[in-house]
Amino acid sequence: MVAKEDPVDILAHDTNVYFTVEEERRVLRQIDLRVLPLMLGAYFLQQLDKSSLSYTSVFNIQKDAGLHGRQYSWLGSILYIAQLVMQPLGALLLVKLPTGKVISTAVFLWGVTMCGMAGCRNFKELLATRFLLGSFESLIGPSLVAVTQMWWRRSEQTNRTSAWNAMNGITSVFGSLSTYGLGHIKSDKLHSYQIIFLYCGGLTLIFSVFSFIFFPDSPMEAKFWKENERDIAIERLRANQTGIVSRKWRWEHVWEAILDLKTWCWFFLVMAISIPSGGIGTFGPLIVQSFGFNQFKTILFNIPFGVVNIIAILGGGWLATRIKSKGVIIAILALPCIVGAAILLGLPRGPNSKGPLLLAYYLTSFLSGITPLIYSWHVQNTAGDTKRKVTTGIVFIGMCAGNIIGPLLYSAEDKPYYRKGLISNLAMFCFVEVLVGFIILYLKFLNKRHSHMRSAIGKSAIIHDESMMRKTDLQNLGKGVNQQATPREEDNAFADMTDLKNEDFIYVY
Repeated sequence: MVAKEDPVDILAHDTNVYFTVEEERRVLRQIDLRVLPLMLGAYFLQQLDKSSLSYTSVFNIQKDAGLHGRQYSWLGSILYIAQLVMQPLGALLLVKLPTGKVISTAVFLWGVTMCGMAGCRNFKELLATRFLLGSFESLIGPSLVAVTQMWWRRSEQTNRTSAWNAMNGITSVFGSLSTYGLGHIKSDKLHSYQIIFLYCGGLTLIFSVFSFIFFPDSPMEAKFWKENERDIAIERLRANQTGIVSRKWRWEHVWEAILDLKTWCWFFLVMAISIPSGGIGTFGPLIVQSFGFNQFKTILFNIPFGVVNIIAILGGGWLATRIKSKGVIIAILALPCIVGAAILLGLPRGPNSKGPLLLAYYLTSFLSGITPLIYSWHVQNTAGDTKRKVTTGIVFIGMCAGNIIGPLLYSAEDKPYYRKGLISNLAMFCFVEVLVGFIILYLKFLNKRHSHMRSAIGKSAIIHDESMMRKTDLQNLGKGVNQQATPREEDNAFADMTDLKNEDFIYVY
């Protein structure tokens, strides 16, 4: 299957697509109003549904479902085992099938699964449905990464990626408030965890209807364009040098992705941050409860954790865009995480330590700002449709692996200190700092190599990365908003070339 219309074919009727700054702003507003809200909704519900397990832990799911030992930990990990197993299939589906339809179908199926979880009454049934939940949710993260690359310029992608990742924090606030209310419902037929699962599943099914109706598959196939807006939406992505969508599976891209050192840097970076994310995400409410709070206060004190999530994600994305560097911001965000984990390890539990312990717990929440930066960082440094989807799949395998390992490093039997889990988290935060430094140096090396490649074929060795500039910035450089730096016959922007093969590709730090 190929895209209904290729961007090169669409623009072939006009050798130059002219548009002003105002026209581009109008198109960007259209995209932000038509596409971004659907992305926010899908990611919000994915986070709400998968994190519902941590809310039910405070309302005695262990007792009501007869869980013992590490069975609760396995319920947290099994979701990511499913996501890991499904990543290869997900990468293939995202290349072959319309992205909007893939997302909408996945939302519907995991909504059905969430409602089905309300009927589970023991570990085996919960384990099976959590595996199904993870299988369907596995498509959302890679899909949204693909959608972000497909609709926005590289200079715009970080803030949009941060926006949909910020739903993680919104979920924490909304989920805590919702479960606080749902926890007060008394029923002779349903346990609290069953009520929570039904509530989350019902919201998801309602949203899936809107997603099927309104989620576009690509800029070429969207139905809401007026006049020449579609041409502008495509042409403005030319500077990305990453292509848009091809729906052609290229095996040479697969092998390059596997052999590319960058791919494994992203893999280990996201796995390193996902280990503490998975552990704290699953055991966070239990960690707070170990400070000496009852179940309802525990839920309420989890709300600031979500607020810090939002600040870290949106603030990190804004700063990274402002200074045009993701690596530096990732390194900065890891620092409060190191401090928080160290305090949680060092402070004794008791009435006089509740405040400092809560502060330390909230500091670890800055880890949430790192993951979206990794998502946007890797996709901005990878070109070629198949290579990008495969690389994203490998990155999400790393994320899944980390989230599988993370909860298993914690155990309810280790309370109140959870020492093994927190020590491993501290080690991972430190590893992130080291790896980020290496990645920055390697990307600088690749840019120098591309500069030599351009010189060898008679092109200018030094070129400006227009994809990281606004049109007003290009005007300040003396270029018109419609002026193309490279003659179209020499331009590789929509040629579906990989970043390593395309000498015009510029890596961003």
